[in-house]
Amino acid sequence: MVASLPNDLLQQLSSIGHDEQVWLSGYLYGLATARPTQNQPAVAGHFAPQVAEMVAAPVPVRDTVRILYGSHTGNSKKVAQYGADLLRAQGWPVAISDLNDYATKGLKDEKIVLLVTSTQGEGDPPTAAEEFYKWLHGPRASKLPDLKFAVCGLGDKSYLNFCQTGKDFDKQFETLGATRLADRVDCDTDFESPTEQWWQRVATSLEALAPVAAPQPASATAYVPTSNGLQLTAPASKTEPQYGRKNPFQAPILEKIQLNGRGSAKETWHVELSLEGSGLAYEPGDALGIYATNPDSLVREVLYAAMLNGQKRLIHNDKEDTFRNILTRDVELTVLTRDVVEQYANWTNNPKLKALLQDPVAFKQFLWGRNVADLLREYPAALSEATLLGFLRKMPPRLYSISSALSAHPDEVHLTVAAVRYQHDGRTHLGVASTFLADRAQIGEAVPVFWERNEYFKLPDNDAADLIMVGPGTGVAPFRSFVEERTERGARGKNWLFFGNPNFETDFLYQTEWLNHLKRGTLDRLDVAFSRDQTAKIYVQHRLLERGKLLFERLENGAYFYVCGDKERMAPDVHAALKQIVAQESGKGSEYAEEYVKNLKKQRRYLEDVY
Repeated sequence: MVASLPNDLLQQLSSIGHDEQVWLSGYLYGLATARPTQNQPAVAGHFAPQVAEMVAAPVPVRDTVRILYGSHTGNSKKVAQYGADLLRAQGWPVAISDLNDYATKGLKDEKIVLLVTSTQGEGDPPTAAEEFYKWLHGPRASKLPDLKFAVCGLGDKSYLNFCQTGKDFDKQFETLGATRLADRVDCDTDFESPTEQWWQRVATSLEALAPVAAPQPASATAYVPTSNGLQLTAPASKTEPQYGRKNPFQAPILEKIQLNGRGSAKETWHVELSLEGSGLAYEPGDALGIYATNPDSLVREVLYAAMLNGQKRLIHNDKEDTFRNILTRDVELTVLTRDVVEQYANWTNNPKLKALLQDPVAFKQFLWGRNVADLLREYPAALSEATLLGFLRKMPPRLYSISSALSAHPDEVHLTVAAVRYQHDGRTHLGVASTFLADRAQIGEAVPVFWERNEYFKLPDNDAADLIMVGPGTGVAPFRSFVEERTERGARGKNWLFFGNPNFETDFLYQTEWLNHLKRGTLDRLDVAFSRDQTAKIYVQHRLLERGKLLFERLENGAYFYVCGDKERMAPDVHAALKQIVAQESGKGSEYAEEYVKNLKKQRRYLEDVY
């Protein structure tokens, strides 16, 4: 018998399987040898020879693996959590931290750091990682000669500075003297498989640092040390949801309504889809992923420009199909990326295209508005069907902010979609998913969808908290969901919406609904900015400035500030207006306002969903 152990614990230990007993013996020996005490209990009785035999080889003491993540929507957090689960199952002690909450002074004491980060827009770190990023690249950053690290970047190849934040972190860790444990991986929107492969490479490198004699069986019960001894806990469930990115749900379209009035320059669609039988349970603030097909007109243009045979049969992604069907369904045609142009330029050895790639300003202008057909027409070359497919990016899903609350519309999901149509070089260009929903997908037809959780655009847990929501155009979508949800909950907090669009008569999206909410009191205030209804253009940021005193009072009383919509102009203008309001209403100037707004973001009371 083991001295001082309670009988019920001994009974638990005697009931576990052989493999678990072997693992446990090595684990306990490692604890004992790593942290010896003056009064270690002796192992006596019939257990002693068995324990001595099983732990004859010392178990290496493993350093804690620190996993850091900088996330905007929650994808980096998912990837980080996946890695934490994987490494813990392999016997590594793991600590996982949001960069928003991580104390930089602790970095110098870390031995192993694995960092997962997204990139905002054209190369900026996500809000959660901003302070850590500035510190690491600043003069106060510690030298890290004893640190081993690896970086995983998440991004979108449609941006020129693809995964730039991950690249910057990777380079700076090396500059500070850290040793790379595994090569950085830069992941496009289809990130699941690349990140899983990266974690496997990281795990292999870690195993080489400190191999373990008796690893925990994958199916074994986990043994967690606690203040009360050993607690046996079942491993976390790894059951995959029935539907997701890899296996989307076929959602029938229930309704399509054009929201703009006759004569509007805009075309906005309200689309309702059925989720009956899917088990998908979204929350306000989440997004719906849509797998669309390319327009037939664009497929024809690509075939004509490349002079290729649409009926030729090819093996693509382990499936045989016609080249036309592959172009329609499987590859990105509507958006050009730097990666596609670089591969095409290198294969064609076109000097003009190569020169264009060396000029960042000219190349950015070239990419804007062009698609794959434009590239083939402007820089023609003879190539085969298989060669062209080798250059093209896999068709990524398009994500749309959900504009309904599940509590108000059971088994349904609603979207607010602006159809993208524009002229370039005398030809009509179409957005792939927006015109798929507007034109090609009909009521009754099923659309492949999946639910994407937006970790950092959520309603506050406190239903008494006030909301200030800024959502011009289709940016109003999640706020329809917010107000519906808060209405269903009977939330006491006040809901204040700022909405803008060109014209009152044709572009007041969901006008009747908002007026009904105002009448019932489920919307406390509604401020609108219709930019083209008067000589001087008025936008949502102007309305914010007009209501600065009340807005600041509500922020001081704990209100949450949300922004959704255009990231290029609207979001920065709103950000600047908010700082101006704080500086003026507080009476403490611009430096105070800068810090005030930064703290709102750090507290996750200033939240953005911009695109």
